[in-house]
Amino acid sequence: MVLLFFFVKVHEKRSHSHASDEEKKVTTRKHKAEAAPKKSKIANEGKDNDKVNGRSSVADVAAEFEKFCRETREHLSIKQMREILEANARDASIADEAVVPRCQDILFYGPVGDCPVCGGTLEFSGDGYHCQGAYSEWSSCVYSTRSPPRREEPINIPESIGKTPVYDLIEKHRDPKSRPKREIAVADKPFVGMVIALSGRLSRTHQYWKKKIEKNGGKVANSVIGATCLVVSPSERDRGGSSKVAEAVERGIPVVREAWLTDSIEEKQAETLDAYDIASDIAVEGKGLALDQQDSSVIAIETLTAELKVFGKRGVHIDSKLQNEGGKILEKDGILYNCALTVCDQGRNLNDFCIMQLIVARENRLYLYYRKGKIGDSPRADDKLEEWENVNDAIREFAKLFEELTGGQFELWEREKKIHKKNMKFFPIDIDDGVEVRYGGLGLRQLGVAAAHSKLDPKVANLMKVLCSQEIYRYALVEMGYDSPEIPIGMVTDLHLRRCEETLKEFVEKLKSSTVTGNKADAFWADFTQRWFTLIPTTRPFPFKDYEELADHGASSYEAIRDINTASRLIGDMSGSTLDDPLFERYVKLNCSISPLEKEEDDYKMIVKYLDKTYDPVRIGDVSYGVLVENIFAVEASACPSLDDIKKLPNKVLLWCGTRSSNLLRHLQMGFLPSTCSLPVPGYMFGRAIVCSDAAAEATRYGFTAVDRPEGFLVLAVAALGEEIQEFSSPPEDTISLEEKGIGAKGLGKKKTDESEHFVWKDDIKVPCGKLIPSEHKESPLEYNEYAVYDPQQVSIRFLVAVKYEEQDVEYEAAELEIEQQPEG
Repeated sequence: MVLLFFFVKVHEKRSHSHASDEEKKVTTRKHKAEAAPKKSKIANEGKDNDKVNGRSSVADVAAEFEKFCRETREHLSIKQMREILEANARDASIADEAVVPRCQDILFYGPVGDCPVCGGTLEFSGDGYHCQGAYSEWSSCVYSTRSPPRREEPINIPESIGKTPVYDLIEKHRDPKSRPKREIAVADKPFVGMVIALSGRLSRTHQYWKKKIEKNGGKVANSVIGATCLVVSPSERDRGGSSKVAEAVERGIPVVREAWLTDSIEEKQAETLDAYDIASDIAVEGKGLALDQQDSSVIAIETLTAELKVFGKRGVHIDSKLQNEGGKILEKDGILYNCALTVCDQGRNLNDFCIMQLIVARENRLYLYYRKGKIGDSPRADDKLEEWENVNDAIREFAKLFEELTGGQFELWEREKKIHKKNMKFFPIDIDDGVEVRYGGLGLRQLGVAAAHSKLDPKVANLMKVLCSQEIYRYALVEMGYDSPEIPIGMVTDLHLRRCEETLKEFVEKLKSSTVTGNKADAFWADFTQRWFTLIPTTRPFPFKDYEELADHGASSYEAIRDINTASRLIGDMSGSTLDDPLFERYVKLNCSISPLEKEEDDYKMIVKYLDKTYDPVRIGDVSYGVLVENIFAVEASACPSLDDIKKLPNKVLLWCGTRSSNLLRHLQMGFLPSTCSLPVPGYMFGRAIVCSDAAAEATRYGFTAVDRPEGFLVLAVAALGEEIQEFSSPPEDTISLEEKGIGAKGLGKKKTDESEHFVWKDDIKVPCGKLIPSEHKESPLEYNEYAVYDPQQVSIRFLVAVKYEEQDVEYEAAELEIEQQPEG
């Protein structure tokens, strides 16, 4: 797939949806808060509603239940409560502290019915009733509700309870008709009890936020003394902070971004202050927060700069410290004793990893290294290093641990790759024998030296320097959220990649034919989410909920990880000396000729014209970004048909292709691959196709990186669309027939290029270069035209365009005034 989604933010903030009065659906990311019920206009009306069908008001029921709990806690033992649970077919093997609330709930409100999704047990916890069952071997059921079904049957009371002082009280609630309905209040004022201070120029006035904060239960203070937190603009920290910031830091008061207010109000609960902190690096104690709890609009610098802890199948974990003693992974009878295990189970709040290694160090001393923790929270992981005298004993212990964690046999997994996922158990990530690019790629200090000592043309050497650096791959993984330093996701086996691809395609096919709705649809999506993030572990798990997210964070991310694996194998280990010209060696391995064009050449001028005509500025907030051509390279990739061969095919068009920088080595070495699956969204709506566009604007949407990393690449390729071309203004219903027949497809966008300006290149290759104008397809899901072909041998990469994105129409002097501190409102 060529058109790959690229995000300006590291990740959108993912969170559960708001719970309605009836239930809490946990597989949706965000919804607008439901309207609060209207208050009664007549005072007496409230009194009349205090009793409904002869039952007490919510407040009275809550008070009665509290009294009931005091009485039963005083007069019933834990043993007796377990007996009550057993007599009513409830799990009594739970911890003592869980027995009491479970027993009191069924005695007062009645036995809870089964989960309507999986048939599992519903148990009360915190904000509602949560299912304890399993949806599949990959996932726990995520169903939860505030109003569970109750069984209309009498409570079974053991004989021993009849002799207790609370028997009559319990007997009162045996009859289902006498039981009140449990109402769980929804907290909708997130700032209750909080005092919030404001400082600096925020996106809204201080007066606006004062009203919002007070409406949501909080108070606004002019001083930070006694404040819960200080809300500031990020520019305050960039300027070193105002006196308020300094005072807050000195007093240990959290200094947070304005987004904390917005998100807390939207979620109807106060978000974690640490997740929005912008001044913790000023404080002595620092942040120390797991990545999935950090503000997702800020790049995770920890993982960008963190050393990859395991570079591949032979990589000794750096935290074992044994690499300093010549440590090597034990290899015996063809098996390397090194495995990485992960599990993502959102129903149980699990997103964990485990690394197990047998390491042979100096003097043949043998160690078992074991590390287990939460993905994205490496500093809090548990480590264990044990020395073993006997190799066979150590191997048996290793295999025993593997079976305890996965439920499978280690040797069967290593030799035949056979393992069956079991509920709540880890699953192995099949690491390959190689060096991941975050370890083997060029580091920052090597870049200049590597290019300077290369026999390549200086411009080509600089290009290869970028493509062989760690940086672009680290950024790509961070932006996708697949950046755990514990798991070398850029060095996994082809078998593991196929397993991921098959999981994705299988889910897409089931999704298209699925008729489930409501809670069952939520569970269906949640099951895939947990499968996916177990196979491709993320530091920021969230629930998939629609086709766009499936394209952005599923298909597109899989393709990027696949291409990063290709880059890792081509780059290998460049961590050593660069004096022997490693860039030239990797260039040769590409099997692709790359040569810079001079600005005076006709092709250079043609490409710049094509770019200028078909480009729309990328908009980030209020700022527009234009594009500047830095270099253009002519490409002759052996994996693609030559220009002479492609010219023999009908209906040839020179088209733009957008891609991540981290995918380029794969494209140059192996050509374009069709997209992974068919989804009714741009880039995937034509099925397993190679998709390009006649608008540079479309390509730059995928190639634009971020405002602080303005460099990117665009690809120009000749696509032969074939004798027959079908046009679509909506997703085709049958992409399989298009794939089988190899028919070229054209998606008609809301904008098109002015055909009066089109011209021909190299005799008969059409160049749809023209001003972007509105088309007649205003309802199209596509912004610009897309072209799809199904045979990689119908696409030939011809040019690589290095570009830089620059702010347009920005008055920097005026911008400086924006950071003036706003008067307190």
